[in-house]
Amino acid sequence: MASKAAVLSLYRRSLKLSLDWAVHRYIWRGQALYIRSLFEANKHVTEPRQQRILLQETENLLEKWKHPDPYRPPTAPGGSKYERNLPAPILDAPPHMTL
Repeated sequence: MASKAAVLSLYRRSLKLSLDWAVHRYIWRGQALYIRSLFEANKHVTEPRQQRILLQETENLLEKWKHPDPYRPPTAPGGSKYERNLPAPILDAPPHMTL
């Protein structure tokens, strides 16, 4: 039987990967429900060989769909400069006004 921890790890990594690709949370929610349905569809597989095959296929899919520039929280080492879904701040100085 496949380790429950390995399946949960794959599920969590799948959700985090989809969060890297989704711009808005409401788009990600639909993707999360779809990922959940895929995991639920294979919940009743009990044959160890079939479980290993499913785990390996999922690992391969995660590697294939890995984001080239994943989101990292700004507080994390090497984190993104700006918060997710917020517009970048305007860094140019305002024009000089003469009164």
